[in-house]
Amino acid sequence: MPTPSAAPRRLHLNAFLMNAGHHDAAWRHPRTQPERVTDVAYFQQLARTAERGKLDSIFFADGLALWGKVKHNALGGFEPLTLLSALATVTERIGLIATVSTTFNEPFHTARKFASLDHISGGRAGWNIVTSGTVDEARNFGQDEHLEHRLRYDRAREFVDVATKLWDSWEDDAVLLDRENGVYADTGKVRPIDHRGEYFGVRGPLNVQRTPQGHPLLVQAGSSEDGKEFAAQYAEAVFTAQQTLADAQSFHKDLKGRLARYGRSEGGLKILPGICPVIGSTEAEARALEQELTDLQVPEYGLAQLSGMLGTDLTGLPLDGPLPELPEERDINGNKSRFTLVAELARRDGLTLRELTARLGGGRGHRVFAGTPEQIADQLQEWFTQGAADGFNVMPPHLPGGLEDFVDQVVPILQERGLFRTEYTGRTLREHYGLPRPAVRSATVAGAAS
Repeated sequence: MPTPSAAPRRLHLNAFLMNAGHHDAAWRHPRTQPERVTDVAYFQQLARTAERGKLDSIFFADGLALWGKVKHNALGGFEPLTLLSALATVTERIGLIATVSTTFNEPFHTARKFASLDHISGGRAGWNIVTSGTVDEARNFGQDEHLEHRLRYDRAREFVDVATKLWDSWEDDAVLLDRENGVYADTGKVRPIDHRGEYFGVRGPLNVQRTPQGHPLLVQAGSSEDGKEFAAQYAEAVFTAQQTLADAQSFHKDLKGRLARYGRSEGGLKILPGICPVIGSTEAEARALEQELTDLQVPEYGLAQLSGMLGTDLTGLPLDGPLPELPEERDINGNKSRFTLVAELARRDGLTLRELTARLGGGRGHRVFAGTPEQIADQLQEWFTQGAADGFNVMPPHLPGGLEDFVDQVVPILQERGLFRTEYTGRTLREHYGLPRPAVRSATVAGAAS
């Protein structure tokens, strides 16, 4: 008997949704609806569009301060877990990923909220784990300076360890529902975790029953050395910013190569580079749209955003001049990987400040590609088949149209090429990503709840 062939490898696609769109001038474009960024019906519409395209998931970034210059961009809006709970009620299959910081939250709160979302959505919750990168966030939590980069990751490791123990503090069959004998739960299967570590002391158990997925999908987005090592240990999907095929291949190989020392297989981690697709019916039309957005940029906003990425105040410098001398990466206490990417991009292509802010306007360091649906599908296929990606974090430059264009014009091409699903085959986010439901790790908990 011939052995059955393995199922074909398929792309994973996540829609990264951001208010009026990812381009920093999107809110000024007539195709967008910036007046709706606090209208839940708007985001419900976007979620249904992504689900119509059979995408694996939608994702919301988050910070604990008001990012950027609100004078020049449609910033602020919903807290993501609250929003995703509302989106869960109008969707059935698509995964729901929220960003939550380990630096300015507590494990018990976080574990409880994600367990609640997983129940509400029927097993579609995902957690994008961040350590926070700005001093503005620290100052909203009574701190004058941000915790040092390495210490943020030390805290994050213990944080995720505690959250995982809490999700495992209820066994799958703990709830008995024995009405006749008046026994709701077997308390031998609902256990304290009795965690006492460097950063946290948590007794447990969690006050939410074991969830459909067991644990939410764990996502991570840091590409520094600390970030990559953290991802290799914990992450099941990674969002990353890569500008070139060679850089993406190198990152993919590096990160996958770290998994074995944590007893993990390469298939247990999906790497999804960001792509901001500017779509037109012709290449000229796509490039014209890209130029329209560039022409709407406010230089003051772009310089402020670039200053934050590079840890250097660029205010007042000539837009048509080069970058000034930059600090060393080791002296950056914010997002180290984005600092390195932006600095190298400017040096490699000899960009002026004006050119650099234009290049970053659509993706803030993520790759921007303008072209026809076929050209965009070609790019995704090349990276996918050439060892650079397991899928993509799709970042529409303008909303809602940029997402609609991708779903209605690019996804069908990927489906025709056998690269992407035509129907959902699973119901949970873990099933979409081809990842197992984790078993309760009984060894991490001890004692019994009363």
